[in-house]
Amino acid sequence: MPSVRRSRALAAAPEVVWELVADPHHLPRWWPNTRRVEAVDAQGWTSVLATERGKPVRADYRVLRSERPLARAWAQELDGSPFERILNEAVTELELAPDGDGTRVTLVMRQRLRGLSRLGGFMVRRATARQLDEALDGLERACAR
Repeated sequence: MPSVRRSRALAAAPEVVWELVADPHHLPRWWPNTRRVEAVDAQGWTSVLATERGKPVRADYRVLRSERPLARAWAQELDGSPFERILNEAVTELELAPDGDGTRVTLVMRQRLRGLSRLGGFMVRRATARQLDEALDGLERACAR
């Protein structure tokens, strides 16, 4: 199962970072390709993502764990989605730790590939690493405001 971990120190207090990551309404500010978020409740949300060609794609997520202000984890609901033919599981974990005057943010994404997609694990890891780096870039920008 491809698993990718990325970490970065941000110049923002853990409470500031937590306010951004704990509220799915802020995802368009920092998560790559997220255009808007809908149907937000305590159990999950729907992200409207944009493909490279600008086509909207819906992705449903459910919260697995939320421990203010240290950790949050969510899983993508794959049944009936366009991602179902590629993935059996997609889980993202986010951890926050005080780091001097700032916060160390660690993102981990675990994906279990389905069928022939399993043969492309190295490509999935590379794309996932890029996505997590972009998420950390976005989070850094959002925290600087």
